[in-house]
Amino acid sequence: MQDEYPIKAQILDGDGIRRALVRMAHEVIERNHGVNRLGLVGIHTRGIPLARRLAQEIFRIEKVEPPVGILDITLYRDDLTTVARQPLVRETSVPFAVEGQRVVLVDDVIYTGRTVRAALDALVDLGRPQSIQLAVLIDRGHRELPIRPDYVGKNVPTSQREIVSVRLQETDGEERVVILERPQPAATKDADHV
Repeated sequence: MQDEYPIKAQILDGDGIRRALVRMAHEVIERNHGVNRLGLVGIHTRGIPLARRLAQEIFRIEKVEPPVGILDITLYRDDLTTVARQPLVRETSVPFAVEGQRVVLVDDVIYTGRTVRAALDALVDLGRPQSIQLAVLIDRGHRELPIRPDYVGKNVPTSQREIVSVRLQETDGEERVVILERPQPAATKDADHV
């Protein structure tokens, strides 16, 4: 459905995404004083390839690759009844013990914060981490919950009518971040003035 909307602007190309992830990898390493007891968990869908890429960048720098997990938040969403009658539940697979670890949740875009809230609930059901940090490629603002990412690839102020669409080779066959714009609703005629 998002593909039906016109592209208003491209905010990152493939090189821009790569540079953002390299910078974020350095920030993760610096904040955590290395990668000891560090694990990354990607939120379905685009958080997964971003977490894998972030882990590869960390490996390039530290020569140690942190483990990467996959988190499905479907059943933790607060809007589950409005999403679908039979929501699609996907895989959750975290190949490391969450207990006592420093976990970095990874997602493509943070908007209202509700996806992250659901991810926190899902992650804590797996164990009690030492800490949970949040890495996002794009922070577009408009938070409805008091949640702030620790690592941000790019801050992009947006309007409510705009959609930030992250397109990755692994999921979309292309590499860029664009802003789409929903068309304004057609003005309705006043029945008294027809």
